[in-house]
Amino acid sequence: MAAQKGKDLLVKIADGAGYTTVAGLRARRLAFNAETVDVTHAESAGRWRELLDGAGVKRASVAGRGLFKDAASDALVRQAFFDGAVKDFQVVIPDFGTVAGPFQITNLEFAGEHDGEVTYELVLESAGEITFAPF
Repeated sequence: MAAQKGKDLLVKIADGAGYTTVAGLRARRLAFNAETVDVTHAESAGRWRELLDGAGVKRASVAGRGLFKDAASDALVRQAFFDGAVKDFQVVIPDFGTVAGPFQITNLEFAGEHDGEVTYELVLESAGEITFAPF
């Protein structure tokens, strides 16, 4: 896969008629994590740790920061946060695929300097099964 433009990594929120790109994001990050289940016992070979295959909790998190634009997607994000709602999101990874599923906004921050623009940061945590669809 060739190098991709960071601006093409998109975060989208369900808007009732499809998905709307979250406006103004300058930086985005998608992370997957999996917990392990340790099944090491007294007879483990060489006392090396053993892990239970296919067990443990998986999760995904999305973080982004950018400019506050007061767009329709900003209103959807704000409302989802204040409602504590779990919403469907998509993360489009250029020339790779789309990650989609339910997420909850766990952090929403706004900031601004007197001589600069208003910015925001958000963090999403997965709240159910996440799917991947390759392009």
